[in-house]
Amino acid sequence: MPDPTEFGAKPNALILHGKPGEAEFYDATVPSPSNHHWLPWLAKQLIVRDIPAHTPEMPLAFAPDYPAWRRELERYDVGTRTLFAAHSCGAGFLLRWLSENPGVSVGRVVLVAPWLDPTGRAPGFFDFTLDPHVAARTAGLTVFHSADDFDDIQVTVRRIRDTVRDLRYREFQGYGHFGRLTFPELLGALVD
Repeated sequence: MPDPTEFGAKPNALILHGKPGEAEFYDATVPSPSNHHWLPWLAKQLIVRDIPAHTPEMPLAFAPDYPAWRRELERYDVGTRTLFAAHSCGAGFLLRWLSENPGVSVGRVVLVAPWLDPTGRAPGFFDFTLDPHVAARTAGLTVFHSADDFDDIQVTVRRIRDTVRDLRYREFQGYGHFGRLTFPELLGALVD
């Protein structure tokens, strides 16, 4: 039996935020990206289930830089029991990171309103080849999508569904870009 204090014996979780606008990022009255919407709620729900959860604050989130975001993610222990919930640009970032690290296997992954920048608003950030087999290196890869989300998200979700094999897909009605404060469906997809 493995030592329970050894990394990997218990799950952990990483919750990745998206890309806010520059004005929102610098607005002192708006929570930081890692503390906005459902992210802190989800972290707390995982923590009370004895799953250490972290919401990394990606540098200059309004102007994403892949090497900087990668460095921030790689500060954390990532292994076969690591759960991921990622929103919008954070979901696209995670797909790139997993695609470019084929030796990495992780736990369940839920991509909420994933964005791969089909209109070029984050130059260079998504210059990668999406691995069609990325789901095989997870304990389950699920895409959450709302039918009334932005057009860029609609395009991205179609691309992911057309490329990635063996993913799960869940469509919502009326959830927009998932700017909610609680998200029980997401919690269930990670831990049920």
